[in-house]
Amino acid sequence: MSKRSLNGVDFTAMVLAGAEKLHNHAEHVNSLNVFPVPDGDTGTNMNLTMTAGVAELKVNSSAVIGQAATVLSKGLLMGARGNSGVILSQLFRGFSRSAASRDELNAAQFAAALQQGVETAYKAVVKPVEGTILTVAREAAKHAVYYARRTTDITELMGEVLKQAQATLAQTQEMLPVLKQVGVVDSGGQGLVYIYEGFYDYLQHGGSSTSDSSIVASASTGQAAAPSVTKVAVDVPLSAQAKLETEDIEFLYDMEFFINRTLGASAGARFDEEKFRAALAVNGDSIIVISDDEIIKVHVHSRAPGEVLNLALQYGEITQIHILNMREQHRDLLSAGLDIAPPPELFADIPQEPINPQTEASIPAEEVAAYGMIAVSSGDGIAEIFRSLGVDVILAGGQTMNPSTEDFVKAVESLSARHIYILPNNSNIVLAAQQARDLLEDQRQITVIPSKSIPQGIAAAFAFQEDEDADVNTANLNEALTHVKSGQVTLAVRDTTMDEMSIRQGHYIGIHNSKIVATASELVETCQQLLGAMVEDGQEVITILTGSEASEEETNQLAEWVEATYPDAELEIHNGGQPVYHYLFSVES
Repeated sequence: MSKRSLNGVDFTAMVLAGAEKLHNHAEHVNSLNVFPVPDGDTGTNMNLTMTAGVAELKVNSSAVIGQAATVLSKGLLMGARGNSGVILSQLFRGFSRSAASRDELNAAQFAAALQQGVETAYKAVVKPVEGTILTVAREAAKHAVYYARRTTDITELMGEVLKQAQATLAQTQEMLPVLKQVGVVDSGGQGLVYIYEGFYDYLQHGGSSTSDSSIVASASTGQAAAPSVTKVAVDVPLSAQAKLETEDIEFLYDMEFFINRTLGASAGARFDEEKFRAALAVNGDSIIVISDDEIIKVHVHSRAPGEVLNLALQYGEITQIHILNMREQHRDLLSAGLDIAPPPELFADIPQEPINPQTEASIPAEEVAAYGMIAVSSGDGIAEIFRSLGVDVILAGGQTMNPSTEDFVKAVESLSARHIYILPNNSNIVLAAQQARDLLEDQRQITVIPSKSIPQGIAAAFAFQEDEDADVNTANLNEALTHVKSGQVTLAVRDTTMDEMSIRQGHYIGIHNSKIVATASELVETCQQLLGAMVEDGQEVITILTGSEASEEETNQLAEWVEATYPDAELEIHNGGQPVYHYLFSVES
């Protein structure tokens, strides 16, 4: 189907088709992760990231491509999970910036937007690696700019973009030796190719052959139900509610609603967002306002709900009103013996706006702590260890479910602290944490300590000193990472050969510093091989974190072996409760 220009309706339908294509093949993308471990999650992360963007598009659809692209970018940005999800969000962030001022895009403008997306994504990655999603996106965009000089048909252009992306994807095996060794292409690049396939399917046929017609049809109406998004729980410190007196909740009404600017007596009234925010701040805090030409989303804690609704009615008809009395909630929690405040969920998929300076200034100085700390954890036992080391907020995540940028933003905004440290504790989570830091850099002092494992995160949290200044703490936490060797044991999910090591499906594998160094059919034997590769002089501190699948008998066997083999080492064993990995090991000099 020939198409000379691309408007917001077509763009939205393309995105929905691309998201569905990715969703249908997410498990295949997961299976391409190089390591033969059961936590390959590139497809899951990209799928959840796209789902967050689609959810925003369905609520804020627009016939203007600049607006539609901006809405998608905002949703992707806040929903980004893992390195692949963050890179994907940056590709469309650059695209949206290029398209922002346009009602429609022609072929050349579409190609230029793809190119700006690539440039934005490369800037977001400190050390870009060739043979990944970045390379696939770059070569496809480069070809788009070249081919746009030969056609004015966007459908034809997208077909060329897809062919180049597929060709580059096939070449990733030659660019990264590990991919060729295992016999797969890059998983992130494959995910992007699936998205581009969805784009081309829609442009060529008005939708892919496997598309749900109700989903594609929603592109022009914005009325279809948003797909479900798996949330990562924020674990608030257990003592939070116990320290709070019910009557101290000043802005007691938690209000959430939409204003439809096209309906009601005030439909079409000019909306001054700053003036509206200022009016809400007179009797409220925790203010979130997100607006477009048709819908305004509002969240506020207020002591005067009637005044809030009267303010809102000046701009249109109010819908989906939710008002909760937080004092009543608090009394119920205390009377039930609970210590955890429920997180606000209505706008869980809405990008948080910067903290209102008036709200921040209204917090008495003595109530603002010098430091706050956020850590990503997997397993109840590991979460308890982090709490005991003074971590304020635990994000449930790790290998099988990476927290999104929005999860980090919400965690930061839940803390009244002048300087906040984030411990991602996974190499695939660092970018999302850094993206949250960048979003809030004008409002909060945030330092991301690039911890790439749970043992590194524990060592960094242990090194933190409340009475030191930020520069000293930052240096100490970063240095602590260098003194820890991390290891992990899990099951192989497929046969493969890596670094001349033959690995069998169902056998155990031991991983040290992202390299498989041990494998055996028996768990304890694999652990022994792994520790043998990690321990140098036998005088280190060896810590074992037992996973949810580790047995007491095997743990005892392992402990006896360590004590006999390394009599001068200090051995600590803790119940980590982590899934996927039977054991996590830490060796510190």
